[in-house]
Amino acid sequence: MRVTQNMLSNNMLRNLSNSYSNLDKYMEQLSTGKKITRPSQDPVVAMKGVNYRTQVAEIEQFERNMSEVNNWTDNTDAALSEANKVLQRMRELAVQASNGTYEEGQRTNIAEEIDQLKAHLVEVANTQVNNKYLFNGTKTTGTERAGEMTPPVIVDDAGNVDLDEITNNLADMNDVYVEVSKGTKIQVNSNPNDIFTRELFEDVESFSNALRSGVPDDQLSVHIGVIESHAEQVINERANIGAKMNRVELIEDRLSNQRVSAKSMMSDNEDADIEEVIINLTTQESIHRAALSSGSRVIQPTLLDFLR
Repeated sequence: MRVTQNMLSNNMLRNLSNSYSNLDKYMEQLSTGKKITRPSQDPVVAMKGVNYRTQVAEIEQFERNMSEVNNWTDNTDAALSEANKVLQRMRELAVQASNGTYEEGQRTNIAEEIDQLKAHLVEVANTQVNNKYLFNGTKTTGTERAGEMTPPVIVDDAGNVDLDEITNNLADMNDVYVEVSKGTKIQVNSNPNDIFTRELFEDVESFSNALRSGVPDDQLSVHIGVIESHAEQVINERANIGAKMNRVELIEDRLSNQRVSAKSMMSDNEDADIEEVIINLTTQESIHRAALSSGSRVIQPTLLDFLR
């Protein structure tokens, strides 16, 4: 086959073009730190990268969900701690009132403190965090009554609790769940059916009325056990929250490990090995210089150079 000057020139230009392309690829990898910047450069790496990024985004969303879970459990535990203090104080007052040493006026003073403690229980039952009721199930913005959104426990101007509304709310209660990992949901609210029941407020009002009515001491002592039973329900619910928080910590550790693993796989898939890129770039520069040098020799000797 006859090799012409045109063929030599075209081959040289094509090889130089390829060399420039390789130089551009290595310089792009060095400047971006990525193996590819376009899916067309390596479709396999690009597809794996999409999957890994989806996995990382999913884990990060679950971690944000865990923050919401912690917000619910921490605030619920704090509210129940307040409720427990109130009930313990009521028990102390019941013990004092039933020992036979208090006169009628002193019992009335105790009844007034019981009323104030009841009002505080109402405030605890209506606890809001970020404008969400903690003890109203999925109706976190309130319950619609007569065209208005009302709290879980309604009190009139005289301080009387609307017991019928409590019954209606509890009958229409749905638990709140948050997804913390694929296919796993955790109940984040405490069901008021176990805590702020109609019976609780009825028993508190009954104790207050008994103090004002001058009943015998043995009838007042009955309220000690009643209040203790409600306090026990609060303690049991706090124990459930503690168990839930322990599980949440384990899930958080697992999500953290999954995030590290997913990001490591994503990095291995698409991040360039900088040391290798520098070596390849240096080698390609040497090859390019050699190509330019040999190309200058191919183009120089033409027929005109010998006809001078």
